[in-house]
Amino acid sequence: MPTVRASLPQLSVLLLAGCASLAGGLFRKEGVAYRVVAPDEHAWRRVQLSENDLAWIARDSGDMLAVNATCKDFGDPSLEVLTNHLLIGFEDRELVAQKTETLDGREALRSTYHAKLDGVEVELELVVLKKNGCVHDFTFIAPRGTKDAHRAEFEALVAGFRQEARQ
Repeated sequence: MPTVRASLPQLSVLLLAGCASLAGGLFRKEGVAYRVVAPDEHAWRRVQLSENDLAWIARDSGDMLAVNATCKDFGDPSLEVLTNHLLIGFEDRELVAQKTETLDGREALRSTYHAKLDGVEVELELVVLKKNGCVHDFTFIAPRGTKDAHRAEFEALVAGFRQEARQ
């Protein structure tokens, strides 16, 4: 069965050579800084995807974790609309579960989907929140039926998130 890793290049996202600034769990880019708990570098390989601030691929499975912040030109769409933007490129999307939760003192929307990516069945866990003029989103993609193997790393990434003061 093909893995998510084999499908990533077909998403038309670019793996870039350079990585943005992540030091001591603090990520910085123009206009925003935030803290995350990065996954273990022995189990995960950090990659730079054109649409994400931070991304990692599991060395043993091809599962992918990604985090992004957008702090300009997004208007004021609902968390549902923002979640739907993350689903672009996935086919046969089926919403499995959706709930609101508190993340870094704000309401966040957590959604679980089954979908297909280039014909491969995957599970997606998406978390989206708006804070201080920024949209933050977290994405976990795994082949269908395997998500639990790396669920703890995704939960730690989300739970450890803290937005620093806007720059």
